[in-house]
Amino acid sequence: MVSKTEETQLNRLENQVDNGGGGAWEYLCLVRKLKVRRSEKVLKHGLSILNDIKKRSSLGPDEWTLYEQVAIAAMDCQCLDVAKDCIRLLRKSFPESKRVGRLEAMLLEAKGAWAEAEKAYSSFLEENPLDQVIHKRRVAMAKAQGNISGAIEWLNKYLEIFMADHDAWRELAEIYVSLQMYKQAAFCYEELILSQPTVPLHHLAYADVLYTLGGLENLQTAKKYYASVIDLTGGKNIRALFGINLCTSAIGQLAKGRNKEDKESSELQSLAATALEKDYKQRAPDKLSLLTTALKTLKVSS
Repeated sequence: MVSKTEETQLNRLENQVDNGGGGAWEYLCLVRKLKVRRSEKVLKHGLSILNDIKKRSSLGPDEWTLYEQVAIAAMDCQCLDVAKDCIRLLRKSFPESKRVGRLEAMLLEAKGAWAEAEKAYSSFLEENPLDQVIHKRRVAMAKAQGNISGAIEWLNKYLEIFMADHDAWRELAEIYVSLQMYKQAAFCYEELILSQPTVPLHHLAYADVLYTLGGLENLQTAKKYYASVIDLTGGKNIRALFGINLCTSAIGQLAKGRNKEDKESSELQSLAATALEKDYKQRAPDKLSLLTTALKTLKVSS
């Protein structure tokens, strides 16, 4: 995940290059380092270096890294002739390279030659079952074809091997949510919270899923995770503050007179509501009356 500082640095450098201020190579290096996809910019600025003999030769061995980077960007932008030319030059210089072979399979994928690409990927995995890139390409290829069940299957197989891949767990969770498979999504978010307990977004997503599932137990747990988001963000997450109010109201309706935490829940809801009103006064005072009305409808009467 890219930090705000890194994103600011990347945007500043991108603006500098776009405005003719130089630094194209530094920008391309930073894009690779942060593992972000800015394909149009990479293609434009990468080609500006590769098409200039003097600039290209000054890179030394990094020239081939740039050819690979531009090839991938070109495939993203459907500039397949450019990608083909880059891969051809790489194959000429590295005739036995498996890495170039992966690029060739990706080009097949970009062309829509799904069967040929799958055959190539299967061959690579037979040689190296732990090739993360190939596993991920299979997931991407299934999604590109609209084969969501296939994407789920490949992601689950991938996570059996690479259990510590947070991005994969998050992607699987988002697919499950899109299919309204909330129990499966909850399991994914539980894995993320176990491995990254201080990331507020995991707690928030988990709370949202539990709230959607409903039921007294799920709502009570959701409220706790909304509260943990508030704690982790210093009370600055508006969605979590709303979540507290929604959960408290729903719990009050389900467990009226039976909930021993009625008083505590009411106090927590009151604190969350006060925090929301304070934030709206500062950021959107014209919407404050709408917020107040909404909060009154959620208020748990004693």
